[in-house]
Amino acid sequence: MTYATRTSHLKPEGAYQVLAKANQLEAAGREIIHFEIGQPDFDTFANIGLAGIRAISESRTRYTSPAGMPSLREVIAEDSGRRRGIHIEADEVVVGPGAKPALFFPTLALVEPGDEVIYPDPGFPTYEAMILLAGGVPVAVPLLEENNFSFDLEVFDRLVNKRTKLIILNSPGNPTGGVIPQADLEHIAEKALLNNSWVMADEIYARIAYDGITVPSIASIPGMQERTIIVDGFSKTYAMTGWRLGYGIMPRELADRVSLLLTHSVGSTAEFTQFAGMEAILGPQGQVEAVVAEYQRRRDVIVPLLNALPGFNCQTPQGAFYAFPNITGTGMSSNELANLILEKAGVALLPGSSFGANGEGYLRLSYATSTELIKLGLERIQTVLH
Repeated sequence: MTYATRTSHLKPEGAYQVLAKANQLEAAGREIIHFEIGQPDFDTFANIGLAGIRAISESRTRYTSPAGMPSLREVIAEDSGRRRGIHIEADEVVVGPGAKPALFFPTLALVEPGDEVIYPDPGFPTYEAMILLAGGVPVAVPLLEENNFSFDLEVFDRLVNKRTKLIILNSPGNPTGGVIPQADLEHIAEKALLNNSWVMADEIYARIAYDGITVPSIASIPGMQERTIIVDGFSKTYAMTGWRLGYGIMPRELADRVSLLLTHSVGSTAEFTQFAGMEAILGPQGQVEAVVAEYQRRRDVIVPLLNALPGFNCQTPQGAFYAFPNITGTGMSSNELANLILEKAGVALLPGSSFGANGEGYLRLSYATSTELIKLGLERIQTVLH
């Protein structure tokens, strides 16, 4: 059989591949410590879960508008605008089953075959996949370890041009935990305005930031909101990964086109899930602050332990819940080392090469797990490396 060439480049996401291998080892009787999946280990907050249960009990299980319930869109618009210091209208919000539709569908709506799209490398694997699926030309810009994994602006300046239809940013970043500073955002915004480029700001981790940092949004820079797609959701902030609820914020005309893509693909997002999302935003936020504080405590445990390993050097992440140590001092490739650690130490983590060519020489460890497991996992890794 033959298949459409538009799907020929697609490959599994590295995290799920490693998880499958780890699960096989567990099925064979091995005890595995999991650092590979970027998923909060906390339960969905009780008030949110109860709101979802209540919605189901009230038969809130029908189709909704493809773009989401008007009430939820209004709540998102107010909350997201207030956090970013901008004004957002409800009809500029498009709700989807997870944040990935807010990545994929604006890309499909904007990118013509041959258009260039700049994206971060190392970065979330879906970026390159969606660019290629749209027929675009992926243009990778390295992230600099010495600049807290923000863009290499010299390379960016060489690559951005009039053919650049879209620039993808991710801050705080997966897999690096880096936050793009305001000055870098202003530099990128200037080039976007000069070349009439759109910007996609993946801000799914925006509320998971440490040491009092407020994560800036490029949409708040004058002249940028009308050419920016903000991608956000509920999975990371509210431990709602399985609820599948995310959203995009974008100019009204683009939102209408994305709504049509939702209409002809998923139809609509589960109604009861949207009620749970309203409760997440309108309910008490102290739980979010407590969880972020716990992530910071875990970060402050894992980073020194990583830096104590031979051949490892780990920057302190500013946000998200990933450590991204440089392992070039070990003399092994990231894939070799990740496999060794899984097979010999029983610790599942990801090679940096899963996130692009510039991820080679790094590993990604999710510290969305208990401090006890972090300490035990690092002890096991140390035993293998000595």
